[in-house]
Amino acid sequence: MSSRPAPPHEPVLPAAQPPEEHTGIHVGSPSHAAAGLPAVLSSLNHVFGQAGVVRGTEALLKLNQKNGFDCPSCAWPDPDDHRAPAEFCENGAKAIAAEATTRKATRDFFARYSITELAAESDYWLEQQGRLVEPMLLEAGGTHYKPVSWDQAFQIISTELNQLPSPDDGVFYTSGRASNEAAFLYQLFVRQFGTNNLPDCSNMCHESSGCALKATVGVGKGTVRLDDFAQADTILVVGQNPGTNHPRMLSTLQAAVRKGAKVIAVNPLIEPGLLGFKHPQEVSGMMGLSTKLTTQYLQVKVNGDMALFRGIAKALLALEEASPGKVLDDTFLRQHTTGFAEYATLVRQTSWSEIVDGSGIAQEEIEKLARQLAGGQKRVISCWAMGLTQHRNAVATIQEVTHVHLMLGALGRPGAGLCPVRGHSNVQGDRTMGIFEKMPDAFLDKLGQVFSFNPPRHHGYDVVMAIKAMHESPGKVFIGLGGNFLSATPDTEFTATALRNCHLTAQVSTKLNRSHLITGKRALILPCLGRSEMDYQSGMPQFVTVEDSMSVVHMSQGNLRPASDKLLSETMIVARIAEATLAKQTSVPWTQLASNYDLIREKIEAVIPGFENFNERVRRPGGFYLPNGARELTFDTPARKATFIANALQSVQPEPGQFLLQTLRSHDQFNTTVYGLHDRYRGISNERRIIFLNPEDLRGLGILPLRPVDITSHWQGQTRLARNFLAIPYDMPRGSAAAYFPEANVLVPVDSTAEQSNTPTSKSVIITVAPAASA
Repeated sequence: MSSRPAPPHEPVLPAAQPPEEHTGIHVGSPSHAAAGLPAVLSSLNHVFGQAGVVRGTEALLKLNQKNGFDCPSCAWPDPDDHRAPAEFCENGAKAIAAEATTRKATRDFFARYSITELAAESDYWLEQQGRLVEPMLLEAGGTHYKPVSWDQAFQIISTELNQLPSPDDGVFYTSGRASNEAAFLYQLFVRQFGTNNLPDCSNMCHESSGCALKATVGVGKGTVRLDDFAQADTILVVGQNPGTNHPRMLSTLQAAVRKGAKVIAVNPLIEPGLLGFKHPQEVSGMMGLSTKLTTQYLQVKVNGDMALFRGIAKALLALEEASPGKVLDDTFLRQHTTGFAEYATLVRQTSWSEIVDGSGIAQEEIEKLARQLAGGQKRVISCWAMGLTQHRNAVATIQEVTHVHLMLGALGRPGAGLCPVRGHSNVQGDRTMGIFEKMPDAFLDKLGQVFSFNPPRHHGYDVVMAIKAMHESPGKVFIGLGGNFLSATPDTEFTATALRNCHLTAQVSTKLNRSHLITGKRALILPCLGRSEMDYQSGMPQFVTVEDSMSVVHMSQGNLRPASDKLLSETMIVARIAEATLAKQTSVPWTQLASNYDLIREKIEAVIPGFENFNERVRRPGGFYLPNGARELTFDTPARKATFIANALQSVQPEPGQFLLQTLRSHDQFNTTVYGLHDRYRGISNERRIIFLNPEDLRGLGILPLRPVDITSHWQGQTRLARNFLAIPYDMPRGSAAAYFPEANVLVPVDSTAEQSNTPTSKSVIITVAPAASA
């Protein structure tokens, strides 16, 4: 009897998830305030340790200065007037240390390590290998990246793109760190190629804010300026952890508190950066003395924010009934809004038991907050971030926040307004430039007129749609202008399969990350200049522009010597891809534009309203503000008024024994970039693979602190598993849980997204927790 030969061994694919090993955790007590001397020491240790004293100092002195470069970290605005010599935070210092590092991932490095070996390392280890210095190619079936010339790289991309059956088989992703100039050229190229497939990181963060605000006040951006904080009576900080994610915001909050403002925190976890601030540029702060920031801290349930703001609205209506004409702004409501009567009826019909059960906040606490909002001049600012935007009901929740402002007339006047706090430094600018899968016809009309072509009109893929498209049918081409797509997106294994289905994946990057290792059949690494580096084109120095969270457009010009003479700017990389791909199909002088960024800005001015005299105005110190209709009480809605939207109250209610998980950052990371293994403010050292739970919930599970657990997420009959996390008791509501991304992204179902915005619900993951099978 003959025997069949054994099947060939399947090749070992590089690991899509970070390794499951623990690194030696130490747990201390959480802090009671943010910043101070530890933040200064951490900043200097990162910068001088990686860039050296001379190069590091050169970078820090130009960071966020009017004649310097914009921080590549968060999008918190710079002061309009005076800038401190140290106009940066610990977060920004870490970002600059990473970019200005003298460490380099050379061709010898890639010859030493296979992609499978690299994928077995942690995200922190990958980040520590230094700057990418020349283009690299991974051939089909290859195990190692090898050097390739820029000409060869652009030819590979153009060949793969032009062989696609349809332009819609190309996926063109953008990170929020791309400049306005690079983003504008990128979207122009993609649309001339014939598609609107322009997913970007907004799809995963503030897309819900844009949807909610566009429908209610007619503009998808915030309505406040930095100086409004100094005039506010009350500042709500909701679903946001500024101490870790936007540290420079703390000095703004401190100044507001010193002028009499009350800061109200709404967050499931007790976050030190919301409790107090030790200003590192004040003697008292360096001595460890903090300014108390928060006067009321509402530990809302995960996904309980919509119920909370419905409760605030209900309490405001009751206060108005008790004191007619003294709480609600009747003049504002009559002149500038529509739909209030229907909304008020819905609010009155919502019971306090629904509100308390949904939010986890007592009625008395909600009424106390309502009295604070109704007092004074009703100068109220509401700030929020991912804690509101990444839920199934995210759009409706943000509209509830907006409704409270409309009831009080807290919009379009000093000290009042709506403030979605953006993450990446130019994520808002990229959208302004046209990085969006469904730009309005007015933009496309003007783009086509200026560049003499007919832009495609059918909507393209957002991030989730792109993942599904790549997963369902092989052969697509993925190009990433910055970012770490695999680690930023939900459902890690599903997304990994989607990327592996591609013919080609190409990443424009400064540092090594996991998206370089989970690739299509072929893969390219295209190394670019960092924002801190000098950018010379045709022998002339160039600068780029960015837009911050408050619609200020300003210049950014690096001052450091580039990490390698083989680096190209993002703008030039885009131009040369476009030139190689479109060839004679385009009349755009791509490399001419990329050789003089003033020429790109002239085209931006011709296409996008608000950029009149762009080159002149952006050269003025501090830049200029873009128009904001809602701030001027001009509402671009169908009714030409701010609109109340009567949404049914929604909340996610896990079954008994289940928890609602939110993913979040540690203090030693920014988005997917892991700078270290510590979470200083929460008292965690040397570990990332952890899950925070209420102490009573841990006891109920019979799990001791620091014991390894496996986490299972549940969605429409499907389960996803994350193994070997350490259980940490933390001050948070019962039934809630939290874990760091990207390690926990494997639990986020790709099909679980916010209504309207299609944002992954990374803050509303239903899970169960059990002792680890490997324990």
